[in-house]
Amino acid sequence: MTVPTSTTPAVVPGPDREAAASTAPPDGGGPAARTPEARPARSPKDRLLDARPVLVPLAAVLGALAVATALAALAGATPAEAATALWEGMVGTPYAIGSSLNVAAVLLLVATGFLVAHRAGLVNVGGEGQICVGAVAATAVGTTLPAGVPAVVALPLLLLAAALGGAAWASIAAWLAVRRGVSEVITTLLLNFVGVAVLVLSVHEEALLRQPVTSSETLPQSAPLVEASHLPLLGLPGSPATVAIVLALAGAAVAAVVVRRTATGVRLTAVGMSRPASLRLGLPVDRLRFSSLTTAGAAAGVAGGVLVASAPHVLDDGLSSGYGFSGLVVGLLARGSFSAAVGIATVLGFLTSGGINLQLAAGVPASITQILESLIIVGVAGTAIWAVRRTPRAARRPRRTRTTTEVTS
Repeated sequence: MTVPTSTTPAVVPGPDREAAASTAPPDGGGPAARTPEARPARSPKDRLLDARPVLVPLAAVLGALAVATALAALAGATPAEAATALWEGMVGTPYAIGSSLNVAAVLLLVATGFLVAHRAGLVNVGGEGQICVGAVAATAVGTTLPAGVPAVVALPLLLLAAALGGAAWASIAAWLAVRRGVSEVITTLLLNFVGVAVLVLSVHEEALLRQPVTSSETLPQSAPLVEASHLPLLGLPGSPATVAIVLALAGAAVAAVVVRRTATGVRLTAVGMSRPASLRLGLPVDRLRFSSLTTAGAAAGVAGGVLVASAPHVLDDGLSSGYGFSGLVVGLLARGSFSAAVGIATVLGFLTSGGINLQLAAGVPASITQILESLIIVGVAGTAIWAVRRTPRAARRPRRTRTTTEVTS
C-alpha cells in the first residue's frame, strides 16, 4: 500500500528502529546538538570578516583624517601643528571638553527626534528651521518673564515654549504629508529657509525681539534672557558644560524605551514598514505619522531653546550654525539606534569644537573640519554595505524537511 507524501519523519519498523535509536545522539540529535569539539576551527580569515563592522568604519575615519591633514598642510600648517590644535580644541582643556559636550547635546536632541519620525517611515530634514523657530519662541518667553520668577518655573516654561514652537513648525509639513500626500522631505527642507528668515526678522525688528537700539554699534540681537531661565552649569571646574547634556541623554533614553518597549513603538514600526498593512489592521496611521513628525519638531525646538538659554543667553541670527543638518546626519548614521546616536553626536560635537580652535591656533580655515566631517560621513555610510558579512550560500538555501514518499507495509 502506498501512503501520500507527508512531512512527518519516516517510521522505521522492527529491529531497525532499535538500531537507529541506539545510534542517535543522547540529546536528540540535529545541528543544535553538536558538541564544541565537533565544530570546525575558525580560520584567521573568518575572524577578520567578523571584525569587519569595526574595521571598515575605522578605515574610513583614518582615511578622512589623512585627507584633512593634507588639506591643512596646503593651508600652511604642518600636520603636527594641525593635529595639536585640533586635539587641544577637542579635549585639551576642561573648557574645550565642556563646549564639545554642549554641542553634542544639541545634535543628540535633533537626532532623537529624527529617529522617532524615521521609525514611522518619515524623514525630517527640517531640523534647522525647527531649531530657529523654537529659539524664537523660547526667547519670547525668556525675555518677558518677571525678574523674580523662580528658576524651577522659568526654565521649564522656556523649554516648553521651544518644544511647542518646533512642533508647530513641523506640524505644517506633517499636515501636508498626512492630508495632501506631499513629501515631508521637500516640505521640511523648504521650511528651513522660512524658519531661518523668521529668526533673522525677529532679531532685526525692534517691534519683535531686537534689543533697543542705543547706538550704531548695537548688535542685531535680542535682549538677554532673565537670569532664572538660564541653563544651569554641571558644576565641573573650568567647564561650561550645562544640564543640556543630561536633558539630551534623558530624551534619548525615553525615546528608546517608548519606541522599543511600548505598544506605541510597535505601532510606529508597523506604520513605517507598511502603511497599507497597518490600515488593514485598524491602526490610526495618519495620527501616528502626524504625531511622530511633530515630536521630531518638538525635539529640535528644544535644541533651539537649549542654545538660546546657554551663554551668552541672547538670540542672534547666527544661533543655529547648521546644527539641524548635523543632527540629521547623526540620525542617518545611527541607523535606528539611539545608543549609536549618542556616540556619533559626541564625535561630531568634539570635531566641531576642535575645528574652531584649529582656525584660531593653527591659522587653518575651519571649513577643513567640515570637510573632515563630510568625509567621515561619506566614508562610513558608503562602506556600510561592506560591514555586513555575506551569508554563505549553504546558509541561504532553505532547509528541506525529510519526507516519506512511500512506506510499504
